[in-house]
Amino acid sequence: MHVEPQQLKLFLLDAGLINKEQLASAEKISKEKEKQLDDVLVSEKLVNQEDLIRLKAYILGVPFIDLGKEIVPKEVLEIIPEPVARANNIVAFRQKGKELEVAMLEPEDLQTIEFIKKKSNLKILPRLSTPDGIKGILSQYRKTLSAEFGDLIQKEAEDIRTHSAQETTQDEKELAKAAQELPVIKIVESLLKHAALDRASDIHIEPMEQEVLVRYRIDGILRDAMTLPKQVAPGIVARVKVLSDLRLDEHRLPQDGRFKFESNTDKFSVRVSVLPVLNGEKIVMRLLAEEAKGYSLEGIGLRSMALENIQAAIRRPTGMILVTGPTGSGKTTTLYSIMEILNTPEVNISTVEDPIEYRMPRINQTQIRTDIGLSFSNGLRSLLRQDPDIVMVGEIRDNETASLAINAALTGHLVLSTLHTNDASGALPRLIDMKVEPFLIASTVNIILAQRLVRKLYEEKEEYHLSKEEIRSMARVCDIVKVEELLRKEGLLKEKQGLEDIKFYKAKESPNCATGYKGRIGIFEVLPITESIRKLIMQNADAQQTQKQAVSEGMITMVEDGLIKAAQGITSIEEVLRVIMD
Repeated sequence: MHVEPQQLKLFLLDAGLINKEQLASAEKISKEKEKQLDDVLVSEKLVNQEDLIRLKAYILGVPFIDLGKEIVPKEVLEIIPEPVARANNIVAFRQKGKELEVAMLEPEDLQTIEFIKKKSNLKILPRLSTPDGIKGILSQYRKTLSAEFGDLIQKEAEDIRTHSAQETTQDEKELAKAAQELPVIKIVESLLKHAALDRASDIHIEPMEQEVLVRYRIDGILRDAMTLPKQVAPGIVARVKVLSDLRLDEHRLPQDGRFKFESNTDKFSVRVSVLPVLNGEKIVMRLLAEEAKGYSLEGIGLRSMALENIQAAIRRPTGMILVTGPTGSGKTTTLYSIMEILNTPEVNISTVEDPIEYRMPRINQTQIRTDIGLSFSNGLRSLLRQDPDIVMVGEIRDNETASLAINAALTGHLVLSTLHTNDASGALPRLIDMKVEPFLIASTVNIILAQRLVRKLYEEKEEYHLSKEEIRSMARVCDIVKVEELLRKEGLLKEKQGLEDIKFYKAKESPNCATGYKGRIGIFEVLPITESIRKLIMQNADAQQTQKQAVSEGMITMVEDGLIKAAQGITSIEEVLRVIMD
Protein backbone atom coordinates (compact mmCIF):
# COMPACT_ATOMS: atom_id res chain seq x y z
CA MET A 1 0.00 0.00 0.00
CA HIS A 2 1.56 3.23 -1.15
CA VAL A 3 0.22 6.68 -2.08
CA GLU A 4 1.65 7.83 -5.41
CA PRO A 5 2.79 11.50 -5.50
CA GLN A 6 0.45 12.33 -8.41
CA GLN A 7 -2.47 10.74 -6.58
CA LEU A 8 -1.63 12.68 -3.40
CA LYS A 9 -1.48 15.99 -5.31
CA LEU A 10 -4.91 15.45 -6.88
CA PHE A 11 -6.51 14.57 -3.56
CA LEU A 12 -4.85 17.54 -1.79
CA LEU A 13 -6.28 19.95 -4.36
CA ASP A 14 -9.68 18.24 -4.39
CA ALA A 15 -9.92 18.38 -0.59
CA GLY A 16 -9.02 22.08 -0.59
CA LEU A 17 -6.07 21.52 1.76
CA ILE A 18 -3.77 23.42 -0.60
CA ASN A 19 -4.04 25.59 -3.74
CA LYS A 20 -2.14 25.20 -7.04
CA GLU A 21 0.37 27.99 -6.24
CA GLN A 22 1.25 26.46 -2.86
CA LEU A 23 1.58 23.01 -4.46
CA ALA A 24 3.91 24.35 -7.17
CA SER A 25 6.06 26.05 -4.49
CA ALA A 26 6.21 22.83 -2.44
CA GLU A 27 7.19 20.77 -5.50
CA LYS A 28 10.01 23.23 -6.28
CA ILE A 29 11.38 22.97 -2.70
CA SER A 30 10.98 19.17 -2.86
CA LYS A 31 13.21 18.98 -5.95
CA GLU A 32 15.77 21.51 -4.67
CA LYS A 33 16.18 19.83 -1.25
CA GLU A 34 15.60 16.26 -2.54
CA LYS A 35 12.90 15.70 0.07
CA GLN A 36 9.56 13.90 -0.14
CA LEU A 37 6.66 16.18 -1.14
CA ASP A 38 4.62 15.31 1.98
CA ASP A 39 7.62 16.14 4.23
CA VAL A 40 7.93 19.55 2.52
CA LEU A 41 4.20 20.26 2.88
CA VAL A 42 4.44 19.71 6.65
CA SER A 43 7.83 21.43 7.23
CA GLU A 44 6.72 24.53 5.27
CA LYS A 45 3.44 24.57 7.29
CA LEU A 46 1.37 24.35 4.11
CA VAL A 47 -0.62 21.35 5.36
CA ASN A 48 -1.27 20.18 8.91
CA GLN A 49 0.45 16.82 9.52
CA GLU A 50 -2.68 15.16 10.93
CA ASP A 51 -4.81 16.35 7.97
CA LEU A 52 -2.21 14.90 5.58
CA ILE A 53 -2.15 11.52 7.34
CA ARG A 54 -5.98 11.44 7.47
CA LEU A 55 -6.01 12.09 3.71
CA LYS A 56 -3.48 9.30 3.08
CA ALA A 57 -5.59 6.95 5.21
CA TYR A 58 -8.66 7.85 3.10
CA ILE A 59 -6.77 7.25 -0.19
CA LEU A 60 -5.45 3.88 1.00
CA GLY A 61 -8.72 2.79 2.58
CA VAL A 62 -6.96 2.32 5.93
CA PRO A 63 -8.76 3.69 9.04
CA PHE A 64 -7.11 6.62 10.86
CA ILE A 65 -6.79 6.39 14.65
CA ASP A 66 -6.21 9.29 17.05
CA LEU A 67 -4.06 7.82 19.83
CA GLY A 68 -4.00 11.02 21.93
CA LYS A 69 -6.00 9.64 24.89
CA GLU A 70 -5.42 5.92 24.36
CA ILE A 71 -4.24 3.94 27.38
CA VAL A 72 -3.12 0.50 26.18
CA PRO A 73 -3.36 -2.54 28.47
CA LYS A 74 0.12 -3.88 29.25
CA GLU A 75 -0.62 -7.36 27.85
CA VAL A 76 -1.72 -5.83 24.50
CA LEU A 77 1.16 -3.36 24.31
CA GLU A 78 3.76 -6.06 24.87
CA ILE A 79 2.50 -8.26 22.01
CA ILE A 80 4.93 -6.20 19.91
CA PRO A 81 8.38 -6.13 21.60
CA GLU A 82 9.55 -2.63 22.46
CA PRO A 83 12.67 -2.71 20.17
CA VAL A 84 10.49 -3.75 17.19
CA ALA A 85 7.88 -1.10 18.02
CA ARG A 86 10.47 1.68 18.29
CA ALA A 87 12.49 0.63 15.25
CA ASN A 88 9.42 0.41 12.97
CA ASN A 89 7.09 3.01 14.56
CA ILE A 90 4.35 0.44 15.02
CA VAL A 91 2.32 -0.21 18.20
CA ALA A 92 -0.44 -2.59 19.23
CA PHE A 93 -3.29 -0.72 20.93
CA ARG A 94 -6.42 -2.90 20.88
CA GLN A 95 -7.23 -6.62 20.80
CA LYS A 96 -10.64 -8.18 20.09
CA GLY A 97 -10.56 -11.94 20.18
CA LYS A 98 -8.13 -13.08 17.47
CA GLU A 99 -7.87 -9.60 15.92
CA LEU A 100 -5.11 -7.14 16.83
CA GLU A 101 -5.31 -3.47 15.83
CA VAL A 102 -1.90 -1.90 15.25
CA ALA A 103 -1.14 1.79 14.57
CA MET A 104 1.71 2.67 12.24
CA LEU A 105 3.18 5.41 10.05
CA GLU A 106 4.09 3.22 7.04
CA PRO A 107 1.19 0.96 5.96
CA GLU A 108 3.39 -0.49 3.18
CA ASP A 109 5.67 -2.10 5.82
CA LEU A 110 4.27 -5.58 5.09
CA GLN A 111 7.39 -7.34 6.43
CA THR A 112 6.84 -6.01 9.98
CA ILE A 113 3.10 -6.82 9.83
CA GLU A 114 3.92 -10.38 8.76
CA PHE A 115 6.47 -10.70 11.61
CA ILE A 116 3.89 -9.59 14.21
CA LYS A 117 1.27 -11.91 12.70
CA LYS A 118 3.57 -14.95 13.02
CA LYS A 119 4.74 -14.02 16.53
CA SER A 120 1.26 -13.34 17.94
CA ASN A 121 -0.80 -15.80 15.86
CA LEU A 122 -3.39 -13.03 15.49
CA LYS A 123 -5.04 -11.32 12.52
CA ILE A 124 -3.40 -7.88 12.14
CA LEU A 125 -5.60 -4.87 11.36
CA PRO A 126 -3.38 -1.90 10.32
CA ARG A 127 -4.35 1.67 11.23
CA LEU A 128 -2.64 4.96 10.37
CA SER A 129 -1.75 7.47 13.10
CA THR A 130 0.45 10.54 13.65
CA PRO A 131 4.10 10.46 14.85
CA ASP A 132 3.03 12.14 18.11
CA GLY A 133 0.32 9.51 18.63
CA ILE A 134 2.81 6.66 18.11
CA LYS A 135 5.32 8.41 20.39
CA GLY A 136 2.69 8.65 23.15
CA ILE A 137 2.02 4.90 23.04
CA LEU A 138 5.75 4.09 22.91
CA SER A 139 6.20 6.05 26.13
CA GLN A 140 3.83 3.58 27.85
CA TYR A 141 6.45 0.82 27.51
CA ARG A 142 8.79 2.43 29.96
CA LYS A 143 8.94 1.69 33.65
CA THR A 144 8.96 4.43 36.23
CA LEU A 145 12.38 5.64 37.31
CA SER A 146 12.00 3.92 40.68
CA ALA A 147 11.05 0.60 39.09
CA GLU A 148 13.88 0.78 36.56
CA PHE A 149 16.50 1.59 39.20
CA GLY A 150 15.13 -0.64 41.96
CA ASP A 151 16.84 -3.90 41.04
CA LEU A 152 19.95 -2.17 39.75
CA ILE A 153 20.48 -0.17 42.95
CA GLN A 154 19.79 -3.08 45.28
CA LYS A 155 22.14 -5.40 43.40
CA GLU A 156 24.97 -3.05 42.52
CA ALA A 157 25.09 -0.18 45.03
CA GLU A 158 27.48 -2.02 47.30
CA ASP A 159 29.91 -2.46 44.40
CA ILE A 160 30.09 1.28 43.71
CA ARG A 161 32.86 3.05 45.56
CA THR A 162 31.73 4.86 48.66
CA HIS A 163 32.88 8.43 49.03
CA SER A 164 31.90 11.15 51.48
CA ALA A 165 31.92 14.89 50.78
CA GLN A 166 34.95 15.35 53.03
CA GLU A 167 37.13 12.62 51.46
CA THR A 168 39.48 13.79 48.76
CA THR A 169 41.83 10.79 48.67
CA GLN A 170 40.55 9.28 45.42
CA ASP A 171 42.92 10.06 42.58
CA GLU A 172 41.99 10.63 38.96
CA LYS A 173 42.54 6.98 37.97
CA GLU A 174 40.14 5.72 40.65
CA LEU A 175 37.48 8.27 39.67
CA ALA A 176 37.89 7.40 35.98
CA LYS A 177 37.40 3.73 36.86
CA ALA A 178 34.27 4.54 38.89
CA ALA A 179 32.88 6.47 35.90
CA GLN A 180 33.24 3.38 33.67
CA GLU A 181 31.49 0.95 36.03
CA LEU A 182 28.38 -0.54 34.42
CA PRO A 183 25.85 0.41 37.15
CA VAL A 184 26.91 4.09 37.01
CA ILE A 185 26.68 4.15 33.19
CA LYS A 186 23.16 2.65 33.38
CA ILE A 187 22.05 5.13 36.04
CA VAL A 188 23.18 8.20 34.08
CA GLU A 189 21.73 6.84 30.80
CA SER A 190 18.39 6.12 32.48
CA LEU A 191 18.22 9.58 34.07
CA LEU A 192 18.78 11.16 30.65
CA LYS A 193 16.34 8.83 28.88
CA HIS A 194 13.53 9.46 31.35
CA ALA A 195 14.16 13.22 31.29
CA ALA A 196 13.79 13.22 27.49
CA LEU A 197 10.57 11.18 27.65
CA ASP A 198 9.14 13.46 30.36
CA ARG A 199 9.96 16.59 28.25
CA ALA A 200 12.24 17.87 31.05
CA SER A 201 14.37 20.91 30.30
CA ASP A 202 16.78 20.35 33.23
CA ILE A 203 18.01 17.52 35.44
CA HIS A 204 19.14 18.41 39.00
CA ILE A 205 21.29 15.83 40.83
CA GLU A 206 21.66 17.08 44.41
CA PRO A 207 23.76 15.34 47.11
CA MET A 208 21.99 15.36 50.49
CA GLU A 209 23.34 14.17 53.83
CA GLN A 210 22.03 10.59 53.52
CA GLU A 211 20.95 10.29 49.85
CA VAL A 212 21.06 11.82 46.36
CA LEU A 213 17.95 13.70 45.20
CA VAL A 214 17.11 13.75 41.48
CA ARG A 215 14.71 16.41 40.24
CA TYR A 216 13.39 17.24 36.75
CA ARG A 217 12.20 20.67 35.61
CA ILE A 218 9.10 20.04 33.50
CA ASP A 219 7.13 22.95 32.01
CA GLY A 220 9.13 25.30 34.22
CA ILE A 221 8.34 23.52 37.51
CA LEU A 222 10.90 21.43 39.44
CA ARG A 223 9.57 18.00 40.44
CA ASP A 224 11.15 15.23 42.52
CA ALA A 225 11.95 12.29 40.23
CA MET A 226 13.59 9.88 42.71
CA THR A 227 16.22 9.45 45.41
CA LEU A 228 19.36 7.35 45.06
CA PRO A 229 21.69 5.89 47.72
CA LYS A 230 24.52 8.15 48.84
CA GLN A 231 27.06 5.55 47.62
CA VAL A 232 26.34 6.28 43.95
CA ALA A 233 27.09 10.04 44.19
CA PRO A 234 30.84 10.01 43.36
CA GLY A 235 30.31 7.57 40.50
CA ILE A 236 27.54 9.70 38.94
CA VAL A 237 29.60 12.88 39.28
CA ALA A 238 32.63 11.15 37.74
CA ARG A 239 30.52 9.75 34.87
CA VAL A 240 29.04 13.16 34.01
CA LYS A 241 32.51 14.75 34.19
CA VAL A 242 33.90 12.12 31.82
CA LEU A 243 31.05 12.71 29.35
CA SER A 244 31.57 16.50 29.58
CA ASP A 245 35.39 16.32 29.35
CA LEU A 246 35.82 17.99 32.78
CA ARG A 247 38.58 17.52 35.36
CA LEU A 248 37.87 14.46 37.50
CA ASP A 249 40.16 15.49 40.35
CA GLU A 250 38.72 19.01 40.77
CA HIS A 251 36.17 19.10 43.62
CA ARG A 252 36.62 22.63 45.01
CA LEU A 253 35.83 24.82 41.97
CA PRO A 254 32.73 24.98 39.72
CA GLN A 255 33.10 23.46 36.24
CA ASP A 256 31.02 23.84 33.07
CA GLY A 257 30.92 21.54 30.05
CA ARG A 258 28.67 19.86 27.52
CA PHE A 259 28.12 16.57 25.73
CA LYS A 260 25.69 15.04 23.25
CA PHE A 261 23.00 12.50 24.05
CA GLU A 262 20.64 10.61 21.75
CA SER A 263 17.29 9.28 22.98
CA ASN A 264 15.02 6.99 20.97
CA THR A 265 13.41 9.95 19.23
CA ASP A 266 15.65 13.02 19.53
CA LYS A 267 19.23 14.24 19.70
CA PHE A 268 20.19 16.57 22.55
CA SER A 269 23.08 18.81 23.40
CA VAL A 270 23.43 18.60 27.18
CA ARG A 271 24.87 21.64 28.97
CA VAL A 272 26.47 20.67 32.29
CA SER A 273 27.20 22.72 35.41
CA VAL A 274 29.01 21.12 38.37
CA LEU A 275 29.01 23.11 41.62
CA PRO A 276 30.67 22.22 44.99
CA VAL A 277 28.06 22.20 47.80
CA LEU A 278 28.09 21.18 51.46
CA ASN A 279 27.51 17.45 50.84
CA GLY A 280 29.53 16.98 47.65
CA GLU A 281 29.04 18.25 44.11
CA LYS A 282 25.69 19.25 42.64
CA ILE A 283 25.06 18.66 38.92
CA VAL A 284 22.57 20.50 36.72
CA MET A 285 22.16 19.27 33.15
CA ARG A 286 20.15 21.32 30.64
CA LEU A 287 18.75 19.37 27.69
CA LEU A 288 18.70 21.34 24.43
CA ALA A 289 17.07 19.56 21.48
CA GLU A 290 19.42 19.81 18.50
CA GLU A 291 16.61 19.48 15.98
CA ALA A 292 14.14 21.77 17.74
CA LYS A 293 11.18 22.74 15.60
CA GLY A 294 10.92 26.39 14.72
CA TYR A 295 8.11 28.38 16.30
CA SER A 296 5.94 31.01 14.64
CA LEU A 297 5.12 34.24 16.50
CA GLU A 298 1.50 33.08 16.69
CA GLY A 299 2.68 29.69 17.97
CA ILE A 300 4.50 31.20 20.96
CA GLY A 301 1.36 33.15 21.94
CA LEU A 302 1.57 36.61 20.29
CA ARG A 303 -1.78 37.87 19.07
CA SER A 304 -3.84 40.83 17.73
CA MET A 305 -2.25 44.30 18.11
CA ALA A 306 0.88 42.99 19.87
CA LEU A 307 1.58 40.69 16.93
CA GLU A 308 1.00 43.51 14.40
CA ASN A 309 3.40 45.81 16.29
CA ILE A 310 6.13 43.14 16.36
CA GLN A 311 5.68 42.40 12.64
CA ALA A 312 5.95 46.14 11.85
CA ALA A 313 9.18 46.40 13.90
CA ILE A 314 10.65 43.36 12.12
CA ARG A 315 10.09 44.99 8.74
CA ARG A 316 12.25 47.99 9.67
CA PRO A 317 15.83 47.59 8.37
CA THR A 318 17.54 49.27 11.35
CA GLY A 319 17.02 49.84 15.06
CA MET A 320 16.68 47.59 18.11
CA ILE A 321 14.14 44.99 19.16
CA LEU A 322 14.46 44.14 22.86
CA VAL A 323 12.92 41.14 24.64
CA THR A 324 12.78 41.29 28.44
CA GLY A 325 11.89 38.95 31.28
CA PRO A 326 13.52 36.81 33.99
CA THR A 327 15.64 33.71 33.33
CA GLY A 328 13.57 30.91 31.83
CA SER A 329 10.80 33.15 30.46
CA GLY A 330 11.32 32.11 26.82
CA LYS A 331 13.19 35.20 25.59
CA THR A 332 15.61 33.22 23.41
CA THR A 333 12.76 31.26 21.79
CA THR A 334 11.07 34.56 20.88
CA LEU A 335 14.29 35.88 19.32
CA TYR A 336 14.70 32.66 17.33
CA SER A 337 11.09 32.93 16.13
CA ILE A 338 11.83 36.46 14.88
CA MET A 339 15.05 35.29 13.20
CA GLU A 340 13.11 32.46 11.53
CA ILE A 341 11.05 35.15 9.75
CA LEU A 342 14.07 37.33 8.92
CA ASN A 343 16.23 34.42 7.71
CA THR A 344 16.13 34.91 3.91
CA PRO A 345 18.91 34.58 1.29
CA GLU A 346 19.12 38.37 0.94
CA VAL A 347 20.43 39.06 4.45
CA ASN A 348 23.44 38.12 6.57
CA ILE A 349 22.41 37.26 10.15
CA SER A 350 25.09 36.83 12.83
CA THR A 351 24.68 36.09 16.53
CA VAL A 352 26.70 36.04 19.75
CA GLU A 353 25.06 33.73 22.29
CA ASP A 354 25.61 32.04 25.63
CA PRO A 355 24.72 29.27 25.08
CA ILE A 356 23.68 28.51 21.50
CA GLU A 357 20.36 26.86 22.33
CA TYR A 358 19.13 26.01 18.82
CA ARG A 359 21.10 25.61 15.62
CA MET A 360 19.68 27.54 12.69
CA PRO A 361 20.73 27.02 9.06
CA ARG A 362 22.19 30.06 7.20
CA ILE A 363 22.74 31.94 10.49
CA ASN A 364 26.30 32.50 11.75
CA GLN A 365 26.17 31.63 15.46
CA THR A 366 29.07 32.38 17.82
CA GLN A 367 29.34 30.82 21.30
CA ILE A 368 30.62 33.10 24.10
CA ARG A 369 33.79 31.78 25.80
CA THR A 370 34.63 34.00 28.77
CA ASP A 371 37.48 31.65 29.77
CA ILE A 372 39.44 32.74 26.69
CA GLY A 373 38.22 36.34 26.63
CA LEU A 374 35.36 35.97 24.11
CA SER A 375 32.69 38.03 25.89
CA PHE A 376 29.47 39.51 24.47
CA SER A 377 31.21 42.85 23.91
CA ASN A 378 34.33 41.32 22.26
CA GLY A 379 32.21 38.98 20.17
CA LEU A 380 29.90 41.78 19.04
CA ARG A 381 32.85 44.00 18.14
CA SER A 382 34.31 41.27 15.91
CA LEU A 383 30.95 40.30 14.51
CA LEU A 384 30.33 43.85 13.22
CA ARG A 385 33.35 43.43 10.93
CA GLN A 386 31.61 40.47 9.27
CA ASP A 387 29.25 42.68 7.21
CA PRO A 388 26.02 41.64 9.00
CA ASP A 389 22.57 43.05 8.17
CA ILE A 390 20.97 41.64 11.31
CA VAL A 391 22.72 41.07 14.64
CA MET A 392 21.43 39.03 17.58
CA VAL A 393 23.16 39.59 20.94
CA GLY A 394 22.11 36.92 23.43
CA GLU A 395 21.99 39.38 26.33
CA ILE A 396 22.98 42.97 27.05
CA ARG A 397 24.75 42.60 30.42
CA ASP A 398 27.10 45.58 30.70
CA ASN A 399 27.81 49.13 29.57
CA GLU A 400 30.20 48.13 26.79
CA THR A 401 27.79 45.64 25.18
CA ALA A 402 24.93 48.16 25.44
CA SER A 403 27.03 50.87 23.81
CA LEU A 404 28.14 48.58 20.96
CA ALA A 405 24.56 47.37 20.35
CA ILE A 406 23.25 50.95 20.23
CA ASN A 407 26.02 51.98 17.82
CA ALA A 408 25.27 48.97 15.60
CA ALA A 409 21.61 50.02 15.43
CA LEU A 410 22.68 53.61 14.58
CA THR A 411 24.94 52.47 11.76
CA GLY A 412 22.41 50.59 9.67
CA HIS A 413 21.89 47.23 11.43
CA LEU A 414 18.80 45.61 12.91
CA VAL A 415 19.80 44.49 16.42
CA LEU A 416 17.91 41.86 18.45
CA SER A 417 18.73 41.34 22.11
CA THR A 418 17.45 40.60 25.61
CA LEU A 419 17.49 42.35 28.98
CA HIS A 420 16.63 41.12 32.46
CA THR A 421 13.77 43.39 33.54
CA ASN A 422 10.32 42.59 34.93
CA ASP A 423 8.27 44.50 32.36
CA ALA A 424 8.66 46.31 29.03
CA SER A 425 8.89 49.84 30.42
CA GLY A 426 11.61 48.74 32.88
CA ALA A 427 14.02 48.19 29.97
CA LEU A 428 14.38 51.93 29.40
CA PRO A 429 15.76 52.93 32.85
CA ARG A 430 17.88 49.74 32.74
CA LEU A 431 19.63 51.00 29.59
CA ILE A 432 20.09 54.42 31.19
CA ASP A 433 21.68 52.66 34.21
CA MET A 434 24.17 51.22 31.71
CA LYS A 435 25.23 54.79 30.83
CA VAL A 436 23.38 54.87 27.48
CA GLU A 437 22.28 58.43 26.65
CA PRO A 438 18.46 58.86 26.55
CA PHE A 439 18.57 60.45 23.08
CA LEU A 440 20.39 57.35 21.74
CA ILE A 441 17.75 55.04 23.26
CA ALA A 442 14.97 57.16 21.74
CA SER A 443 16.72 57.08 18.34
CA THR A 444 17.42 53.36 18.14
CA VAL A 445 14.90 51.25 20.10
CA ASN A 446 11.93 50.29 17.89
CA ILE A 447 9.97 48.05 20.25
CA ILE A 448 10.25 46.31 23.62
CA LEU A 449 8.55 43.01 24.38
CA ALA A 450 8.18 41.60 27.92
CA GLN A 451 7.08 38.04 28.53
CA ARG A 452 6.50 35.12 30.88
CA LEU A 453 5.72 31.45 30.22
CA VAL A 454 2.51 29.90 31.55
CA ARG A 455 1.64 26.21 31.50
CA LYS A 456 -1.10 25.17 29.08
CA LEU A 457 -4.11 23.28 30.37
CA TYR A 458 -4.44 19.68 29.22
CA GLU A 459 -7.52 18.71 27.16
CA GLU A 460 -9.27 17.33 30.26
CA LYS A 461 -10.01 20.39 32.40
CA GLU A 462 -12.56 21.59 34.92
CA GLU A 463 -14.74 24.60 34.12
CA TYR A 464 -15.98 27.11 36.70
CA HIS A 465 -17.18 30.71 37.13
CA LEU A 466 -15.47 33.39 39.21
CA SER A 467 -17.16 34.44 42.43
CA LYS A 468 -17.57 38.13 43.31
CA GLU A 469 -14.90 37.75 45.97
CA GLU A 470 -12.44 36.30 43.43
CA ILE A 471 -13.16 39.18 41.03
CA ARG A 472 -12.51 41.73 43.82
CA SER A 473 -9.23 39.95 44.56
CA MET A 474 -8.22 40.10 40.87
CA ALA A 475 -8.87 43.85 40.79
CA ARG A 476 -5.64 44.27 42.79
CA VAL A 477 -3.54 43.15 39.80
CA CYS A 478 -5.56 44.39 36.81
CA ASP A 479 -8.25 46.81 35.62
CA ILE A 480 -11.41 44.64 35.60
CA VAL A 481 -13.34 47.07 33.35
CA LYS A 482 -10.54 47.03 30.76
CA VAL A 483 -10.31 43.22 30.90
CA GLU A 484 -14.06 42.97 30.25
CA GLU A 485 -13.74 45.37 27.27
CA LEU A 486 -10.90 43.27 25.84
CA LEU A 487 -12.93 40.07 26.25
CA ARG A 488 -15.85 41.69 24.40
CA LYS A 489 -13.52 42.63 21.53
CA GLU A 490 -12.37 39.00 21.41
CA GLY A 491 -16.00 37.83 21.25
CA LEU A 492 -15.68 36.02 24.58
CA LEU A 493 -18.11 38.25 26.48
CA LYS A 494 -21.48 39.67 25.38
CA GLU A 495 -22.38 43.34 25.72
CA LYS A 496 -24.22 43.29 29.06
CA GLN A 497 -22.24 40.44 30.61
CA GLY A 498 -19.50 40.74 33.23
CA LEU A 499 -16.48 38.70 34.24
CA GLU A 500 -18.63 36.46 36.43
CA ASP A 501 -20.50 35.23 33.30
CA ILE A 502 -17.42 33.81 31.59
CA LYS A 503 -16.28 30.18 31.78
CA PHE A 504 -12.77 29.80 33.14
CA TYR A 505 -10.92 26.51 33.60
CA LYS A 506 -8.84 24.76 36.25
CA ALA A 507 -6.28 21.99 35.88
CA LYS A 508 -7.74 18.51 36.31
CA GLU A 509 -5.64 15.47 37.10
CA SER A 510 -6.26 12.50 34.80
CA PRO A 511 -4.64 9.16 33.88
CA ASN A 512 -3.12 10.87 30.82
CA CYS A 513 -1.76 13.93 32.65
CA ALA A 514 -0.92 13.88 36.35
CA THR A 515 -0.64 17.68 36.70
CA GLY A 516 -3.45 18.80 34.39
CA TYR A 517 -0.95 20.90 32.40
CA LYS A 518 1.06 20.02 29.30
CA GLY A 519 3.36 22.38 27.41
CA ARG A 520 3.78 26.15 27.82
CA ILE A 521 2.82 29.34 25.99
CA GLY A 522 3.89 32.97 26.37
CA ILE A 523 1.97 35.88 27.82
CA PHE A 524 3.24 39.23 26.58
CA GLU A 525 3.17 42.99 26.73
CA VAL A 526 4.50 44.82 23.69
CA LEU A 527 5.65 48.44 23.96
CA PRO A 528 6.18 50.20 20.60
CA ILE A 529 8.39 53.31 20.88
CA THR A 530 5.95 55.96 19.66
CA GLU A 531 6.63 59.71 19.49
CA SER A 532 5.05 60.27 22.91
CA ILE A 533 7.18 57.47 24.44
CA ARG A 534 10.31 58.99 22.81
CA LYS A 535 9.54 62.34 24.47
CA LEU A 536 9.23 60.60 27.86
CA ILE A 537 12.60 58.85 27.30
CA MET A 538 14.24 62.21 26.49
CA GLN A 539 12.77 63.61 29.71
CA ASN A 540 14.25 60.73 31.76
CA ALA A 541 10.76 59.59 32.75
CA ASP A 542 10.56 56.63 35.12
CA ALA A 543 9.12 53.21 34.23
CA GLN A 544 5.72 53.96 35.81
CA GLN A 545 5.19 57.06 33.65
CA THR A 546 6.19 55.18 30.50
CA GLN A 547 3.92 52.25 31.41
CA LYS A 548 0.97 54.57 32.02
CA GLN A 549 1.47 56.31 28.66
CA ALA A 550 1.79 52.99 26.80
CA VAL A 551 -1.41 51.65 28.40
CA SER A 552 -3.25 54.87 27.45
CA GLU A 553 -2.13 54.23 23.85
CA GLY A 554 -3.63 50.74 23.88
CA MET A 555 -0.87 48.47 25.19
CA ILE A 556 -2.22 45.24 26.68
CA THR A 557 -0.30 44.30 29.83
CA MET A 558 1.00 40.78 30.54
CA VAL A 559 -1.67 40.05 33.13
CA GLU A 560 -4.42 41.18 30.73
CA ASP A 561 -2.98 39.02 27.94
CA GLY A 562 -2.84 36.11 30.39
CA LEU A 563 -6.48 36.57 31.45
CA ILE A 564 -7.58 36.59 27.80
CA LYS A 565 -5.75 33.27 27.31
CA ALA A 566 -7.38 31.97 30.51
CA ALA A 567 -10.82 32.93 29.17
CA GLN A 568 -9.98 31.10 25.93
CA GLY A 569 -9.28 27.94 27.96
CA ILE A 570 -5.57 27.89 27.06
CA THR A 571 -4.33 28.33 30.64
CA SER A 572 -5.73 28.97 34.12
CA ILE A 573 -6.02 32.19 36.15
CA GLU A 574 -3.94 30.54 38.91
CA GLU A 575 -1.13 29.93 36.44
CA VAL A 576 -1.20 33.53 35.14
CA LEU A 577 -1.07 34.94 38.68
CA ARG A 578 1.71 32.49 39.64
CA VAL A 579 4.11 33.78 36.99
CA ILE A 580 3.10 37.44 37.33
CA MET A 581 3.46 37.49 41.13
CA ASP A 582 6.83 35.62 41.17
